[in-house]
Amino acid sequence: MSFLYPIFIAFLLVFISELGDKTQLLVLSFSSKLKASTILIGVALGSFFSHGIAILFGSSIGLLENVFIHNILQFVTYFSFIIFGILSFLPQKEENQNSKKDNFLIKLSNFGIGYILIIAISIAVGELGDKTFLASIGLGISYPNQKLFLIIGAILGMVISDMLAIVFGKFLSSKIPESAISKLSGVLFIIFGIIGFIKYII
Repeated sequence: MSFLYPIFIAFLLVFISELGDKTQLLVLSFSSKLKASTILIGVALGSFFSHGIAILFGSSIGLLENVFIHNILQFVTYFSFIIFGILSFLPQKEENQNSKKDNFLIKLSNFGIGYILIIAISIAVGELGDKTFLASIGLGISYPNQKLFLIIGAILGMVISDMLAIVFGKFLSSKIPESAISKLSGVLFIIFGIIGFIKYII
């Protein structure tokens, strides 16, 4: 049953972080003209590549036999979790991400590929360098022997959060402010960072 812990951590971290994120906005834009199954398959495929790569990369680093380097990497990982959490409480500048995203989707559509691949590529590219992507690297470093379960948890987190976007998206966005979701995500990152430090010290 030890595999449930990494699945739960990866799921919770990705699920909360993706609520109100650009991925959900992408899903909402497709939900009016595509089947939910098509969208969710694209989400699963895209998150498999983005978070899968991040977790595999982190796991390969975490499996290094040099104890000193491994300890330093774990320290940096937990510290970065806390930094991500603190940053979520700071006021953020509005970025013109939607127009860039729309242009990217239009260019993809011109290639005549299926919507599943369009969604998958959009998510895989959009997640690169995102805080959730970096967190997946950190999870891979922290649990290098549980990479399969981390990937499963990350994919489940993405799919279920975007399923909520399809079903309750408009309702949730009108009832729950984006700032509140961002702060909830920040609290989660800080908690994981503190727990990691406690385990690191003990």
